[in-house]
Amino acid sequence: MGTQDTRPPLLRVQGLHAGYGRAEVLSGLDFEAAAGSVVAVVGPNGAGKSTLLNALMGVLPARGELLFDGEPVQGLGLEERVARGMALVPETRALFATMSVADNLTLGGYRRRAEPSARHAERLARVFELFPRLKERQAQAAGTLSGGERQMLAIGRALMGEPRLLMLDEPSLGLAPLVVREIFRIIEALRATGVTILLIEQNARAALAVADQAYVLETGAFALSGPAAVLAEDPRVIDTYLGKRG
Repeated sequence: MGTQDTRPPLLRVQGLHAGYGRAEVLSGLDFEAAAGSVVAVVGPNGAGKSTLLNALMGVLPARGELLFDGEPVQGLGLEERVARGMALVPETRALFATMSVADNLTLGGYRRRAEPSARHAERLARVFELFPRLKERQAQAAGTLSGGERQMLAIGRALMGEPRLLMLDEPSLGLAPLVVREIFRIIEALRATGVTILLIEQNARAALAVADQAYVLETGAFALSGPAAVLAEDPRVIDTYLGKRG
């Protein structure tokens, strides 16, 4: 993973500005995500990581050029971006707590509701293969799941729409170390299926270990970028985000 990625970019962003009202949070970001790769964005709280994902999904107004598979999407709304193949799993996970696991997953594939039921069954089977615990708990209310299971359900629900770009906002937040390892194992398994993943994560060590390319976001601008394996050895990254190796 230490070499420059030569795959064509699925996502290309140039001059991205975004914020809340008059408060600009992101100040002219340029970056791209190669098709089938994992791209990590790490950085401290308040750096603008979640703002970046919300701007990419059209949840927040933003300025700049945003190309998805070579086509501009900056003028499209949230639903249209989802239809193009973009999906966001927010930090809050945003599940329907009183609905069953199976119903939450069905809602994830809602935009494909016109397809034959056999296609829905295939997508559901793939999610259950990736997350066996969700299959065991498919009749259970989402609100009764553990934190790790809720994160799995949130990812599984996004996958029901068969996205080409999956954006994950702090997937390890609040989870026990054993569960964090499981979530990152799943991210690696997803990469093997060809899904492009944009990973926003405070756990820099885990993120850099799984990513191909990485960016360090600080106060709305990229302080560092490059192959993830190279950044993991950068003294500035080690001192600020990784700590001493033990």
